[in-house]
Amino acid sequence: MKTLFFGTSAFAVPSLEAAAQRTELQGVVTQPDRPAGRGQKLTAPPVKIAAQKLGVPVYQPVSLRDLAAELAGGHFDFFILASYGKLIPQPLLDVPELGSLNVHPSLLPQYRGATPIQSALRDGASETGVTIMLMDAGLDTGDVVLQERTPILPGESYGELHDRLARFGAQALIHAIDAGRGGSFPRAAQNGKATTTRPLRKEDFAIDWSWEAQRIVNHVRSLSPSPAARAVIAKITVKILRAEVAQWERPLVEPGTIASMIGEGLGVQSGNGVVNVLEVIAPNRGPQTGASFGAQFLRAGP
Repeated sequence: MKTLFFGTSAFAVPSLEAAAQRTELQGVVTQPDRPAGRGQKLTAPPVKIAAQKLGVPVYQPVSLRDLAAELAGGHFDFFILASYGKLIPQPLLDVPELGSLNVHPSLLPQYRGATPIQSALRDGASETGVTIMLMDAGLDTGDVVLQERTPILPGESYGELHDRLARFGAQALIHAIDAGRGGSFPRAAQNGKATTTRPLRKEDFAIDWSWEAQRIVNHVRSLSPSPAARAVIAKITVKILRAEVAQWERPLVEPGTIASMIGEGLGVQSGNGVVNVLEVIAPNRGPQTGASFGAQFLRAGP
């Protein structure tokens, strides 16, 4: 089966490798190289690097409509998409004979859009999964080919869940490809209440200490290790990488107040209890324990 793969970020790399193993991959479409890092050096997206290692032709079109015109005369059984980062216009979706498979890291119609993994963690969900769908012109609204579920592990961070779902999604993609070998894919309309996510903005990183403790911990998990949640502790804005709800009672004080050292962490008052801040990045420093950071402002206590 002749395919074309669309993807950009690291999430898509396992799916690219699965497509290369299971289909006759004609090429990879990814977004253009972009400046990155402090030096703003022009950097290739992870999918481009992976495709080059596989020896697959790479295309980085500025206009997808122009690409649709170029591909119109060719033959493709289906396209495969994973974390490409742009909506695919209908003329391009019309090119492959069997349609376009999309690997989406949520149980659609829950968490459509750009940030499904972060949103599930922020909401404190206990389960997530991967949906392989046949794309239409909407935002993650196409028919479902298959869904596979997985629990969200206790304390699992965005980075950990992202990497696990990337591998999980590649396995689900293999199952979907195999299901389509008869010349069509099984499909069913999405069922359930739809929710839609959006790209993260800078203001989404901030923690308000008046929130409930569990909400703060969920927020930290959803952004760790990058871009990381931000909070003010002892008048210093830090990035928080790990935190937990403290099983430690004390009279409620003003939210944001340092409560005490708790093991290797730093207890900070929230709206309804204490959050144990386990790992932070202070300005111009590397990661350190909450206790190490807090020792600058509070003598070790119980």
